[in-house]
Amino acid sequence: MTAFEEKRWFFTALLALFSACLCAQTAKYSNEFLNVGIGARSLGMGRAFVANAGDVTAAYWNPAGMVDLAGKHEASLMHAQYFAGIAKFDYMGAGSRPDERSALGLSVMRYGVDDIPNTTDLMDGEGNIDYDRISRFSVADYAVLLTYSRRTALDGLDMGGNAKIIRRVVGEFASAWGFGLDVAARYRHGGWLFGAVLRDATGTFNVWQFNEEELVIEVADSVFNLPPGNSLEVTVPRLHLGVAHNFVLSERITLLAEVNASFSFEGRTAAVFSGRLAGAEPVIGIEAGYGGLVFLRAGLGNVQRITEFGGNKRLLADPSAGIGLNLGSFYLDYAMSNISPQTIALYSNIFSVRYVFGAE
Repeated sequence: MTAFEEKRWFFTALLALFSACLCAQTAKYSNEFLNVGIGARSLGMGRAFVANAGDVTAAYWNPAGMVDLAGKHEASLMHAQYFAGIAKFDYMGAGSRPDERSALGLSVMRYGVDDIPNTTDLMDGEGNIDYDRISRFSVADYAVLLTYSRRTALDGLDMGGNAKIIRRVVGEFASAWGFGLDVAARYRHGGWLFGAVLRDATGTFNVWQFNEEELVIEVADSVFNLPPGNSLEVTVPRLHLGVAHNFVLSERITLLAEVNASFSFEGRTAAVFSGRLAGAEPVIGIEAGYGGLVFLRAGLGNVQRITEFGGNKRLLADPSAGIGLNLGSFYLDYAMSNISPQTIALYSNIFSVRYVFGAE
């Protein structure tokens, strides 16, 4: 494929996917667990990681960046707890470069709440409470990302995408399967990095199945049926844009700065810039490095405009911070971040590790 053909194919695909994005405006949105973010490095930078993503976690932030893996193979793990440990988020990912121009990746995520009391059978048929009838169940969301990234014939332009498989489980009450696609591009020019990711490009569809037997409660000769709602969920497309630059301040000190903008298309939201068709949220992150060994990070994300009782409007934001260590082929990162500025939960301590096999 020539450079002209790749360029024409890229813009044709981008136009088609943007059209699909507009057509999906009226759909519901779901799979919000996929907006939490992975990797303590990126979370410490406020989730400003669309343009600079170049390790195995790029499968989540910008699939096009996986061609910049530091070695032949990479693997990463992360564990995070939210809401005082009630909710747990786990991630593991692996990436590989079969040649100099392409990369493949596999990522698995789980966000869940375990050990939830099931009191639907708390009363017997005569209306008597029996605590021995309480059981336990879990509510968990799973995602598998299959990633492909490739350098194009256009100098500086990389492209990539994800095929996403979603599994959602609500104990024995209900479960769903879903499938979606992400497309991404990244461009390098004169020390600057530009990134674009269209998540759920054609809409991600979840189809639910309900266990009607578990959704019926019998109490004292009365039957209470808990009817399910719509069995189809559609995650609306979301566009993420980013620009980054790594400034060399001295022989040993560097400063990476990135600015992102996230555009949603489900109508009016709490975004800073919100209209009938779309809303936009800014994200800012920085990373100061010393000798390529120690890194300090800070960021500002989840910027939202809320309306309080009485009609007063104010801005809320989620500041974050982190630190990273480069121990050769082993990377250890820590971040202190919150899941949303509107929650009353304490900040979460997030750790992630990354190992590079065959570092160059």
